[in-house]
Amino acid sequence: MPELIVVDATVVDPTVVAADYFQSYSVVGLLAVVGVLFVAVAFGAGRLLRPVVPTPEKLLTYECGVDPVGEGWAHTQVRYYVYAFLYVIFAVDSIFLFPWATVFAAPGYGATTLVEMFIFLGFLAVGLLYAYKKGVLTWT
Repeated sequence: MPELIVVDATVVDPTVVAADYFQSYSVVGLLAVVGVLFVAVAFGAGRLLRPVVPTPEKLLTYECGVDPVGEGWAHTQVRYYVYAFLYVIFAVDSIFLFPWATVFAAPGYGATTLVEMFIFLGFLAVGLLYAYKKGVLTWT
């Protein structure tokens, strides 16, 4: 006979606790299996239903709008990377704003978090001002 466990002043059989524990993981496992089946059925249906008409144009290497003509090196303008970098900076800023807003709403943290946010936004403003002075933000 298994040994009984006392939890919150009630006697609990360990086999019942283990069954509840594995039942919660069985739901996760079932959901994973359903997800894998959904993806497999979608890919299978796509393979069965799509037309297969290979042509030489379809077999060419194509990337980012640059036709594969001439040398293997293609020149890309640096300004696209700068815009991507600016986007990443402001995406990080917006991600930082959401947890800050929840902490700011908590009692007792208002002034401290407000000062921290203005310091953070000040750093971003200095970076944006620097980018503006360098002429990065003008589209040519």
